Amino acid sequence: MNTFQWWLLYSGTMVMSTPSSHHAATNERVPTLFVSHGSPMMALEPGETGPVWLAYGKAVSRQYDLRGVVIMSPHWMTDGLSIMAHPSPPTWHDFGGFPEPLYAMQYPAPGSPALAQTVQQALAMQGLEAALDPDRPLDHGAWMPLRFLLPEARVPVIQLSLPADARPRDVYAIGAALQPLREQGVWLIGSGSMTHNLREFFGGRPAQDAPVAPYVQSFTQWMGDVLERGDREAAWDYRERAPEAVRAHPTDEHLLPLYFSLGAAGWGETNGSQPHYLSREVMYRYLAMDTLAFS
Repeated sequence: MNTFQWWLLYSGTMVMSTPSSHHAATNERVPTLFVSHGSPMMALEPGETGPVWLAYGKAVSRQYDLRGVVIMSPHWMTDGLSIMAHPSPPTWHDFGGFPEPLYAMQYPAPGSPALAQTVQQALAMQGLEAALDPDRPLDHGAWMPLRFLLPEARVPVIQLSLPADARPRDVYAIGAALQPLREQGVWLIGSGSMTHNLREFFGGRPAQDAPVAPYVQSFTQWMGDVLERGDREAAWDYRERAPEAVRAHPTDEHLLPLYFSLGAAGWGETNGSQPHYLSREVMYRYLAMDTLAFS
């Protein structure tokens, strides 16, 4: 499928199907998910990862009666913790210099002030204060992957901010506080990037399928090993222990949503969920697009 066909599929001109009548509501927890959203261009050039998201989203929608999505993106950083409480959050094209079709894309999912209050209460029960923001739009770290995962845009979505001073263990605690929502049909998603060195990306403008930079392989392999063995101390201290950590993440805001997903999954706990890789594509030489589900 070429770029233009993908744009037609996801631009909002597609024919929307009716809500599925065969949802199998279960008592199981909805899986948690981490997606590497990469460049905004992924919405036009989905590579191998976009179809994986589309298929996985369909599978989750079939198996679970989704009542809402809570997603954390690095493109909303705040002092303290904030929760989107907009009833109809606009699609924010928070980037510049990209092809015009990207700015025509919309993701008109409803918001949910009621779910925002539920999230606020769940956080408060664990001693985490959060403010409601009734004006916050959806940034591309949220709407771009959701266009693949839930293209009908009918499940209510709220976004959770990333506290500007948060460390990995702090973001894990935020996700852990929201674990009970998984039993209520809420899909908890962290959206970031497994590697994110934009200076190198923009410095060379590599092709989407350019050979993978060796340091990207080293870092992602180390992180995969840590996740597989459930080593939380190594994960908290990744900047000191992981090979090429600072090169992979000159600043770590794009990795921190991974820890939100880990906390929501209870990763590293006795009865926590283990990670399963859905995709390990690398785009544009430097952007590792690892996608992990925890069920």
